[in-house]
Amino acid sequence: MYANLPIWMYVLITLGLTHITIACVTIFLHRHQTHRAVELHPGISHFFRLWLWLTTGIVTKEWVAIHRKHHARVETEDDPHSPQRVGVMKVLLEGSELYRKEALDPETLDKYGKQTPDDYLERNLYTRFSFLGVFVMMAINVSLFGFLGLTIWAIQMAWIPVFAAGVINGFGHWWGYRNFESPDASTNIIPIGMFIGGEELHNNHHAFASSARFSSKWYEVDLGWSYISLMQSLGLAKVKKLAPMLAFDSEKEKIDLDTVKAVVTNRLHIMSDYARVVVKKVYKEEKDKAGKARKDLFRRGKRWLIRHEDLMDARAKQGLEDLLAQSHSLCVVYEYQQRLQALWQEKTATQEGLLDALQEWCQQAEQTGIEALEEFALTLRGYSMAAV
Repeated sequence: MYANLPIWMYVLITLGLTHITIACVTIFLHRHQTHRAVELHPGISHFFRLWLWLTTGIVTKEWVAIHRKHHARVETEDDPHSPQRVGVMKVLLEGSELYRKEALDPETLDKYGKQTPDDYLERNLYTRFSFLGVFVMMAINVSLFGFLGLTIWAIQMAWIPVFAAGVINGFGHWWGYRNFESPDASTNIIPIGMFIGGEELHNNHHAFASSARFSSKWYEVDLGWSYISLMQSLGLAKVKKLAPMLAFDSEKEKIDLDTVKAVVTNRLHIMSDYARVVVKKVYKEEKDKAGKARKDLFRRGKRWLIRHEDLMDARAKQGLEDLLAQSHSLCVVYEYQQRLQALWQEKTATQEGLLDALQEWCQQAEQTGIEALEEFALTLRGYSMAAV
C-alpha cells in the first residue's frame, strides 16, 4: 500500500530527503573527514556514511582526497575542478564527470585520502559496492511512494551533482561576493543555504579552511554550523577548530608581540578591514575629484585595488597601473597595502623582526597625510588575540 499524500507533501518530503544528504556532505565529508574541524559521535558518523551510500554512492576516501587536492592545488592546472582553468560552464554541466575522472587517479587517493574510514563495512560494502546503495534507495522510495518514488529518487540522485559538483565548484569560484581576498577565486553565493547547507559561503571557507563554521558576517546563515552546534549541545559532536577572532583594546597604545600575533593570525581580517576602511574611502574621494575623462577609469578600477595579484590578468594589471598613475593618494594606499601583506609573507622573519617591521609600517603610515590610512595605523595598535 503506497502513501497517498497531497502533492505539497511529496515536495516537502523530497526537500527534506535532499537536505539530509547535503547535511551529510557538509558535516561529515567536508568539515569532519576532510578538514578535521569537528569530531562526531561514532553512531552519527556511521549514519552519515550509510545515508551517503544510499543517496549518492560517494566513497568517502575519494571525496576527501579530491577536495583536499582542490585546496592544495587551487586554481592551478592540477585543481580537479577550477572554473578559472577549464571554464565555468564545464564545471557547472560536467562537474560530476570531473569528479569521477579525478577519483580514478590512484596518486590522488593515496596522497590526499589518508585517515578516512577503513573498517569492514567500508571495505566490503560502502567502497566495494558503492553503486548498490542508490538502487536500495530507489527500492525504498518505490515501496513507500509508488511511481512518484522514482521521481523523488531521481531528484535525490541529481541533487549533489547539480548543487555541489556544479554550483559550488562552478559559481563558488566564479561569481559572488568576497569577504576575504584569499589567493584563490572563491566567492560566497548566498542566499541558497536551504539547498547547500552553508557550502555557499565558499570564500569564507577558503579563507579559513579548518574552521567548523563557515559564516563570517551577521547576515550569513550557515545551516551546517547550526546542526553542529545542536549536536554538540547533545554530546554528539565536538568542535575542534574555528576561525581566529580579533579583539580590540582602545587603551592599548603600543604595538607588542601580541599585536603581531593578532595581525599575522588574522591577516585576512586585517586586509578586509584595510580594503573597507582605507582603500574604499580614499577611492571614493579620488573618484569624486576625477574629471570626466577619468571617470570611466575610476568606475572600472575599484576591484583592481583590492584584488589579489595572483588573480589579476594582464588587462587588469594594466588597468590598475593606469589608475594608480592618476592618483598619488591611491598609489600610496596601494603601496602600504602591499607592504602590509609582505609582512606575513616573509617566511624567515622572527617575531621580533615582524614587530619592528609592523612598528615601522605604522609610524610611516601615520605620516602620509592620508587621514583614512593614518586612522587605520592608529587602530592597528589596539588589535590583540581573542579567545574563540
